[in-house]
Order: sequence, then C-alpha cells, then structure tokens
Amino acid sequence: MQIPITKPWFDADDFAAVQKPLQTGWVVQGPHVARFEQVFAAYVGADAAVACTSCTTALHLAYAALGLGPGAEIIVPSFTWVATANAAIYCGATPVLVDIDLATFNLDPAALEAAITPNTRAVAPVHLFGLPADMDPIMALAEKHGLAVIEDAACGLGTRHRGRHVGTIGDVGVFSFHPRKAVTTGEGGMLIARDPAHIERSCIMRNHGAGKAVAEREADRDGFMLGPFAELGFNYRLTDFQGALGVTQMAKVPRVLDGRRARARRYDRLLAGLDWLRTPAVPDYAEHAYQSYVTLFAPEAPTLANLADLHAARNRVMRFAGEHGVQTRQGTHAVHGLGYYARTFGYGPGDLPHAHIAEQLSITLPLYPQMTDAEQDHVFEVMQAAWHEEGQRG
Repeated sequence: MQIPITKPWFDADDFAAVQKPLQTGWVVQGPHVARFEQVFAAYVGADAAVACTSCTTALHLAYAALGLGPGAEIIVPSFTWVATANAAIYCGATPVLVDIDLATFNLDPAALEAAITPNTRAVAPVHLFGLPADMDPIMALAEKHGLAVIEDAACGLGTRHRGRHVGTIGDVGVFSFHPRKAVTTGEGGMLIARDPAHIERSCIMRNHGAGKAVAEREADRDGFMLGPFAELGFNYRLTDFQGALGVTQMAKVPRVLDGRRARARRYDRLLAGLDWLRTPAVPDYAEHAYQSYVTLFAPEAPTLANLADLHAARNRVMRFAGEHGVQTRQGTHAVHGLGYYARTFGYGPGDLPHAHIAEQLSITLPLYPQMTDAEQDHVFEVMQAAWHEEGQRG
C-alpha cells in the first residue's frame, strides 16, 4: 500500500469546467476568474477578492499595495514557507524573522513585541498548516504601534479565529491554491483586503499597472484604446481555465473540510498512545482546517543540546515510513537557517530556537478527505513499526 502525503480532489464537474474557456475562446483572465473571485469572497466573508498566479504573488501585491518598500521592516515568523519573507525583499523591504510558539508552530506574540523597532511597518502572521495564529495579541500590538497586518493564510481556507475567517482580521489576507491545499487550481492565489483602495490597487498592479481591466475597456465605445499605465505593475493574472476550476473546487469546500477534520480527529485517537509524537494543538480560539497534519517528534523534551540526536532519529523514522509505503514530510523550513537568509542577514540556526527545532523535528503525516480507514490504519501501523525499529537501535 502506497500512501501519498495528500491528494487533490477532482471530479466530473472540474473536468467539465476547464473545457468551458476552450469553448468560448477566452482563456486568459476573464469571466470565470471574476466568478471565482466572487465565490471566494462570499465564502470567507470579504467584500471583494483579487485572484492572481500564486500566494507568493498575492503576498507581493499585498506588500506593494500597502506601500512597503526600502526602509520598512516586516516582521515574519521564521517557521513558514520562504515566500512570506521573499515577497518583502521583492519590494525592497526588510523581513525581520522571529521565533514561534513550538506548541502551535505559529508566531509567538512575545517574539513579535520584542522585534518591533522604529522602522517596523508591518507584521505578517502565518496561519500555518490551517491553524490560526493567536490574532488577539498580534492585533493589539499592531494597533499600539501603528503596524499593517498582512495575514499569510496560504494554508487557511476554512480556518477561523474566534468565528472569523482568517484573512479578514488584518488589513490584507492572502491564500494559496497549490495542489497541497484544500482546493486547488494547480498554481493560484487570492488576495482580500479591508480597504477597497488596496483591492483596486492590487487589481491594477496584477495587470502590468493598467488602469482598466480588459472587460471594462471592451465595454467602452473606444475599447480599441489601451488603458492608462500609471503604476509599475506585474503580470500576475490567473487564467480562465484556473478560474473555472476554482469555482467548481469551491463548491466542494464543505465536503473537503469535513473530510480533513474527520481524518484529523481519527489520527488524534490513533496516535494518543504514542508518547514520542506530539499531535497538533488546537487552542480555544481556533477552528483548525488541517491543510496538513503536522506532528512533532519528541521522545524527550527537545532542546538545542539534544537536537542533533533527535533529528537523526526523526529522519530514520521518516525514512522507514517511506520504505514501507507512507510518504511523510517535515512541516516546513526555518527561513532564518536557509542559505540566502543566513548569508544576507547573519542568522545562525540557534538564533530562533523554536523555529529551528520545528524544522528539524516536525513530521507531516498523509491527510486527504478521500482517505480510507485502511489507509490511515496503515500509516499508524507503519509509524509504530518505525518507532519499534528505532528502539531496537538502543
């Protein structure tokens, strides 16, 4: 039995949807993208949404639309996909990497507060793996210091913080439709914002800086004229193939999320007796969407002193799982330890210890809504066997 880390859910509606742009001949950003934006905004409770080519480009648009550039510092948790920090550098801003709460894998509000300087202009909390960051203290600090809040909700579709969908709490929220996410358009991203001016500016900037969308120009009497290009923009437009697929994928969100949560609860029960593996925490404020089911390998309390030995043991467990048909992954990376960031900003792995520990000891288990009990039982049995094999080494 081979168990992948995840599986996208495609059905006949999706197959039919991607053919529609071929039938009309309109395959670039057009009516299906517009419909996708409307459906998405309605689901998360936003007034409007801006589709673009990826969550990375949505982040770039978000930082740019807020005017974050040279001299501005943006505080980013180190345990995240590198794009959260990279997009700040694209704008000429400086990402300031801070540590996480090891229990939740999310931004530690105390670390945020300690990192604020006179140059801090924004914070980008990440709702990692579908668990919301602790937004109450983050928003309080942002208000106190006049900081913009950009929610990186790449993993956050269906994630709620005290009943509010993530991405709607701060100034701007961004989402991903990568194949490992709850719904997918292959690649693709979405931006929402509290201020309509940020939506308007993002729409302009995703389309080379053009002041009018194609559909608006074609409705004009003089539609043969190109629009004004008053902004420096980018080509971040989603195709209508992806927009059509996004609409049918969004129709499956309730079933996808119900399936993911049911499988996560079953993992919680299966793994409850494994004292060497910490299952995901869910604080009282959180509604977890389980974009991934990420555990922490911790047969003893992890520290920087014992980390090398624990990391080697974690890798042996994951290698054993792969050899027995179960695909696993580390949760994500600690950005401050990556080559570019270490060289450019002088970070050492131990500077942000919880992020470093999370990178070295996290284990993502397979999770997808179509998963069967037999597949999940196999994952559990292989993980048990992997730990037994590790114990034999002692």
